[in-house]
Amino acid sequence: MKLIHMSDIHLTVPGEQMGGLDPHARFAQALAHVETHHGDATRLIITGDLTHWGEPRAFDALKDAIDAFVVPVRLMIGNHDDRAAFQNAFPEYPKDPSGYVNHFEEVDGLRLIYLDTCAPRTHAGHFGADRCDWLAGALEGADRARLFLHHNPMTLGLPAEDKIALVPEDRSGFRAVLEAHRDRIEYIHFGHVHAPIHGTYCRIPFASVPSTGNQSIPDLRETEMLTGGPLPPAYFVIVIDAGATTIHQIPFAWDGPVHKTGTAWDDWAKPVAAE
Repeated sequence: MKLIHMSDIHLTVPGEQMGGLDPHARFAQALAHVETHHGDATRLIITGDLTHWGEPRAFDALKDAIDAFVVPVRLMIGNHDDRAAFQNAFPEYPKDPSGYVNHFEEVDGLRLIYLDTCAPRTHAGHFGADRCDWLAGALEGADRARLFLHHNPMTLGLPAEDKIALVPEDRSGFRAVLEAHRDRIEYIHFGHVHAPIHGTYCRIPFASVPSTGNQSIPDLRETEMLTGGPLPPAYFVIVIDAGATTIHQIPFAWDGPVHKTGTAWDDWAKPVAAE
């Protein structure tokens, strides 16, 4: 199975920039790259910050961009999004009994679980007892599962970024659900941090994907300010095969030179200077 993971596309009202770039052009470039190179993917999953200011026209632009896209798309909201505006634009997305956009689907024996970690007027993640109860139920019915969410549910050793991770008061409950069901959770995938970070949490591997816009620059000492810049964007190609996972980071916007070299020993031999 091949999954495409994007995050933090930060769409605006068309014509407005975000962070010095046109997020719509960048997102269109990413979609075109997927269509050209990975049209055989099972899903394109976008883990939140679909918009930058949560405006209905930005959600409408997203709807237009993915309408009839070659790969089926699943969306999650992030801290920059407005839940009501998302639900108005995408009324087909299920809600859990508490009204959160928590849902899952079964694909070839794998349960893909999509989580809503958002709360109004805060950039930090939230996943209280009601949401944890829903997640526990979704996991209990799964043989194999992967979690997709916007916020990192654990701290990452980045003091400023960790201030807007899943809030401490919700972290222990979320962790308890993971520990109770770790034997069936293959991976945790998230965005939010605008950087590729890999590790394990509750003995479950995790990976965060870069943004299609500006990127974070990891700063393990900065405690207050988020650090970032116009580094190259990327998306992930997640290949799942016989219980193994391989994640490729795709620099879709690279327009510089591309070199091809053979794999034979002599292909890397030092050139001999002419006599």
